[in-house]
Amino acid sequence: MRIHCLHTAESNIAVFNAAAAQINVPAEVITHHVRSDLLDACEKAGGLTDEICQLTADYLLALSQDADSVVLTCSTLGAAAERAALNSTVPILRVDKALAETALAQGKEIAVLYAVETTRGPTEHLFSQQEGYAQANVRFEWVAGAWDMFKAGNGAGYLQQIAASADKAYEAGADIVVLAQASMAGAAELTQFGTPLTSPICGLRAAVSA
Repeated sequence: MRIHCLHTAESNIAVFNAAAAQINVPAEVITHHVRSDLLDACEKAGGLTDEICQLTADYLLALSQDADSVVLTCSTLGAAAERAALNSTVPILRVDKALAETALAQGKEIAVLYAVETTRGPTEHLFSQQEGYAQANVRFEWVAGAWDMFKAGNGAGYLQQIAASADKAYEAGADIVVLAQASMAGAAELTQFGTPLTSPICGLRAAVSA
């Protein structure tokens, strides 16, 4: 099996390697690729434009030529995976789709946390398309200031702030807390009142079974 992962942050390589180890996926089957410029372009444009979507889709299709599955790990770029999949002979997956499906299957009071503002639109749209959305109370919560910490290199502070927001969501009545971005996954180990769902584990499970 060969799985290609496309990231927009170098630090997500370690995040996905750790997730692979947790679910017993051999590290050697995963190849990582990083295109931080794609997320940078989205932030400058205020969201995912058609041009950026097509650039990402083309890159995903190129990766699919020697893979059994391709995983896009950036929620902001998620629609590009769906576009690329239309022309691919192998599965091209967005990790947040598996995340949304898992969350809606497990809970009714769901808090979805995100750090990058451009993530909200694609993530909210994705959740709304999944079975069970109408029966659940899904709220989307921005962890203000966290992404600035991440970009400044303060990874520990970034994860601590997300974990604190997750605990507040649990205290407010959420039975499921979702960490919408792959870079947030480490915060799941820092919470006190529950264990949030993360996209690396959900997404890799989907890639293995695709």
